[in-house]
This record gives sequence, C-alpha cells and structure tokens, in this order.
Amino acid sequence: MSELLDIADRVVALARPGEEVEVVVGRSTSTEVRVYEGAVEEFSSATSAGIGVRVVAGHRQGFAHAGSLDDDVLAETLAEARDNATFATEDEWLGLAEPDGVPVPDLDLYREGLAEVPAEAKIDLAMALERAVRAADPRISGIDAADFADGISEGAVVTTTGIRSVSRDANCYLSVSCLASDGDDTQTGFGFSVGRTLEELDVDAAAGDAAMRATRLLGATKPASGRVTVVLDPYVTAQFLGIIGSTLSGEAVLKGRSLFADRLGEEVAASSITLIDDPTNPLAYTASETDGEGLASRRNVLIEGGRLEKFVHNAYTARRSGTTSTGNAVRGFASTPGAGCRALSLVPGTATQEELLTQVGEGVLVSSVSGLHSGVNPVSGDFSTGAQGLRITGGELGAPLREFTIASTLQRMLAEVAAVGGDLEWLPMRAAGLSLVVHDVTLSGS
Repeated sequence: MSELLDIADRVVALARPGEEVEVVVGRSTSTEVRVYEGAVEEFSSATSAGIGVRVVAGHRQGFAHAGSLDDDVLAETLAEARDNATFATEDEWLGLAEPDGVPVPDLDLYREGLAEVPAEAKIDLAMALERAVRAADPRISGIDAADFADGISEGAVVTTTGIRSVSRDANCYLSVSCLASDGDDTQTGFGFSVGRTLEELDVDAAAGDAAMRATRLLGATKPASGRVTVVLDPYVTAQFLGIIGSTLSGEAVLKGRSLFADRLGEEVAASSITLIDDPTNPLAYTASETDGEGLASRRNVLIEGGRLEKFVHNAYTARRSGTTSTGNAVRGFASTPGAGCRALSLVPGTATQEELLTQVGEGVLVSSVSGLHSGVNPVSGDFSTGAQGLRITGGELGAPLREFTIASTLQRMLAEVAAVGGDLEWLPMRAAGLSLVVHDVTLSGS
C-alpha cells in the first residue's frame, strides 16, 4: 500500500496556492466463476487500478479520474480536474474533509492468502456447490447458477487538508439458485455463504438453504387478501433495512428525498428498534477501516430505542447541515463522494425464528420479495412489493404461498415491529438480516 500512498503524495504535492486537492488511488483484483451441469460456464479474473482527483478552488469543484497509474496520466488527471473546476458552479459549502481526531480502527480485513488461491480451487468450490445442491433433495430438478466470487481491494486517500490514510480488504462468497419440481409445479430457491477466505465458506450450508427454500414452496397457492402479521426472513429484513438506510442519508435529506427529513429526535419506530451503521464490525461484509474521504470508520447509532438520533454524512452534507461528518462518504476512485450507510444492522433480540413463529401464532412468513426498490416511495414512505412465503398456523410453518403483495408504509412498518429476532446473519450486502415480526400489514392475493 505504500506505493499507492507515494502516488497520492506526489500528486497532492503539485497543489497550487489557494487550492484544496484530494487524491484517491485504488487497486483491486476480482474473480467470478459460474458452473453449470459440471462445467465452467463463465470465468473472469480482472485487475483494475486508477486515480481520482478533486480540486476545490474559489468555491468551485472540479473532478477527474483515470484508469491508470502511469506518471503522465497522473499529471493529466490533475490538470483536467483543475480545468473542470473553472466551469463549475460556485457553492459556498464545498470543501474537502479535514482530520477529526477519530483513530482509524485496525480491523484485520485483509487476507494475503486469498490472492494466492489458484483458479482451479475456486472452480472446484463452485462445482462442489452445484453437486451439493443436487444431492440435497431428490426434488431438485435444476441449477440456475452456482457461483464463486472474490475481491481484494486497497486504496489510499491524501489531501492538502491533512488526510493521509490507507485501507485494504478481502472477501469472497458462494451463491446458488436452484429449481425444485413436483409434477408441473416448479419453485426456486437460493443460498449463499460469505467469508474472507475459502476456508470460511460453507458449501453444505449454502446448498442446504437453497434446496430448502425451493422445496418448501412446492404446491404454493395464492392466499386470500387481508391484514396480517408478517415475519420477515433475515434476507428480506436486510433488504428492508437497506431501504430505511437510504432515507437516513444526509444527501437524501438535503435533496428532499427522505421521509425522515424533519424528524430528528422523534420516535420513528417501535422501542425494540435500535438501528446501527457500523463498518468497524469485521463480521460485516462491507466493513472498512476508512470511508471514501479517508476519515476513520466509526459506529453510528441512527435509531435508538425507536428514536431517530442521527443522519449519516460526508464532509459536504455535514457542512451544509451544520454538523460534522459521520465517516459515511461512499465512493470509488472514479466518482466524487456521496453519503450513505455502509454496514447496517439492528441490535438483535434473543428469540429464534421458531420461537417468534410460536409467539405470532397466525400470520405469514415472507421468505422473499421482488421489485422492492421500485415499490417504495422514499418521500411518502409508501411500501408495496411482490412476495412469496409460508402461512403461519398454530405457531408453525404451514402451507406455501405465492403471487401476493404486501403493502404498508415505512413509517407504519417501523412502528408496528412487534419483535426482533436473535438470528443475525451477515449477508453479501450493506445490511445484515434477522427475523422481524411486523403487525398489521396489508396482504393482497386472491
């Protein structure tokens, strides 16, 4: 990583009087494998490196990036950023992040050995996953995709305002989608496993989850419409939290795209809800030691006991909002920083999903949703999405259900949370999942 710091240092040293200059240098390698019927269907291995330069002068900002770290390209990128600044609109809030005294955590996210794993081992793992799914249940009739993917990245941020930071991480995952058939009825299921080394990946767990999700939906029927209590599967909860997190961005607030814009300090959820954004948790798939502006990652409590405590900010949104950055700049070297949640999770309860089902008695387990993002209005909070799952009868899972819609508002769903499960799962996304019980949801079926 010292090489990346040296590159950034050289470019920042070229800053002119009156300029603020930020240099972001990144380098990454990734592998993706897909197998189908015992053969490699797709294989890709890619390496990328590049630089992004931001120049702020006279309340104007210019940005340029390049996918090369050659010396002549570095100078050209700085010159282009300077030129772009001359055409930009003045904005009194523009400026780079400044050191805030928060120490950079040592998270041990990098695994040297992942870069040394031969391609054959990655292919073998994907093939083992496909075989395991087929062997999990005789009703498995096909595999849509059995995938392995990994990524190793490192980056450096140096600015004229005094930031000089580096970070690196590695991760990998397995994922599979399968078909289960019984006569003319066919259903799909998915499973995955995440880790930072191949040894942390669990083929049997991913395969078993996919087979279970597909086979338990065989014979699904369309339910009658009504108002029900739902239990959100951890994967569904993670997607739901992603939607909530997007409305808690300082950028969304400033743009008038957040239903929580004027509600800081108010009760916005049930008292059982404490929502945290914590990229310093090494269990999080998106954990990182620094944010996109080089500030230290930190744990931010956004909703505590149902009360809205904080929005997440980068340097710009914080300055405009009269507060300080929460270490939530999100970007790559090819873009200017936005502001967003980085590793969301709810503080879990203690109950297992089975115990929650017993408490609910009658309702619906929502095992998957479709079209979630297009079905949510972040300003009004209106929420509607297609779903499938299983009936909860007598506190146990019953008949499978398909082709129904669940609808409410984000505000109402947060307020109607009746229980938070203890089955926290870290998933290959920016939010962790757990089982979540929500009362009074409209179910539209037949």
